[in-house]
Amino acid sequence: MADYEQEQEMEVEALQAILMDDIKEIDPSESGLGTTARCFQILLSPQDDDFDESAYVPVQLALIFAHTEKYPDEPPLLNVKSVRGIKSEDLASLKEKLDHEAAENLGMAMVYTLVTSAKDWLSEKYGQNAGDEEPEENETEEEEVIVPHGEAVTVESFLAWRERFEAELALQRAKLMPESALTAPKEKKLSGRHYFESGRHTVKGASTTADEEEEEEEDIDFDEDFDDDEEDMLEHYLAEQSGKSSA
Repeated sequence: MADYEQEQEMEVEALQAILMDDIKEIDPSESGLGTTARCFQILLSPQDDDFDESAYVPVQLALIFAHTEKYPDEPPLLNVKSVRGIKSEDLASLKEKLDHEAAENLGMAMVYTLVTSAKDWLSEKYGQNAGDEEPEENETEEEEVIVPHGEAVTVESFLAWRERFEAELALQRAKLMPESALTAPKEKKLSGRHYFESGRHTVKGASTTADEEEEEEEDIDFDEDFDDDEEDMLEHYLAEQSGKSSA
């Protein structure tokens, strides 16, 4: 018995040194514990060292405890009260949490452990950042609603789409060609004599070069618009599928 009393007294002294003005001894009739043993009340609030008083919603909790005869081999008597701003259903939830933790810490001084747990709970429930995670969850839900879910992409479906895409590409090439190139009849082949008499051999190199440059310019213009690599084509395909699903 003397060992229990000594250990209990040492714990109270340690708590008073740590908590200072936040702990005080109260009359057992005020504790709500139904005991005649010494009772202590510890005031807790969710504020951190860097809290903003202008934005702070004042809530405060009173954690009341009393040592039993064989504490710490038995759990202490516990009670929680709202000093201001704490809902009764939250108090019941916290009391259940503390009783469970007390049962897990039998055999050692545990009051300060329970105080720390209650303060953490209070900060999570009523602290300044208590609702910060909620908007993120809402954003995720909204994104899940607006993102369309198309059919699964397989190798076969992609290859089939690529064939259609390349066919459309060829059609676009044809549209870019000058109409004269599509409708003009093939030029009749000249004999060697007529070829030299016409003088075309003297400008063949120049005209060929000009034709090549013109074709090259056309190819460059076309390539910039249509000649995507397979990765770009895949992105284009996925975008197209997504558009169909959302429609």
